[in-house]
Amino acid sequence: MLGGLLFSFWRLAEIVTLIPVIGMLSWFVSGYNSLNLLTPSYILVLFIVSILACAWAIVTLIRLGSTRRSALFVAFIDLCFVGAFIAADYKLRGIGNADCANFTAAPIYISLGPFGYFGVSSNSPWAVNINKNCAMLKASWAFGIMNTIFFFITFVLALFLHRHHRDEVVVREKVVRRSRHSSRRGHSGSRRRSSSQRNYYV
Repeated sequence: MLGGLLFSFWRLAEIVTLIPVIGMLSWFVSGYNSLNLLTPSYILVLFIVSILACAWAIVTLIRLGSTRRSALFVAFIDLCFVGAFIAADYKLRGIGNADCANFTAAPIYISLGPFGYFGVSSNSPWAVNINKNCAMLKASWAFGIMNTIFFFITFVLALFLHRHHRDEVVVREKVVRRSRHSSRRGHSGSRRRSSSQRNYYV
């Protein structure tokens, strides 16, 4: 019971922190698509991973009963997301040292294209507030790091749920075996009493 509550809590934490990431990064992806430009991999990877992870978190939270029964598979997928978030955070590591109050000095400022140096040079509407662009990327990166930790926690909790469910199945099997054994003994005892009664009457 406690394991299920903890698992649900951390699933909610994952969903709550992933939705802003999807929203912020979708703004960047939409801008690149509108200009027929390829979205940089350090944005696209975290965006895709966040969408998949959020969908997975929602499904496993809604179907918590089936999640308990297939907890080992859930743990495996969560561990895969841990690795995916590590890779995505590593790709976007360039924003970690950026000072959003002085974003023009950051190396990532040039590679952002219409959201950075080239956007400012061409008066692009996507670069009206470059400090805001920096803040959104840094927040997405921070949420990505948080979800690396969150999914590792749910990975451990899913292993706990698997062990607990396995123990419950073993206990149920033992109870069923005992009830069957006791019922057989009851039937055999009743047969013996009926046979002895027939012998007595004869």
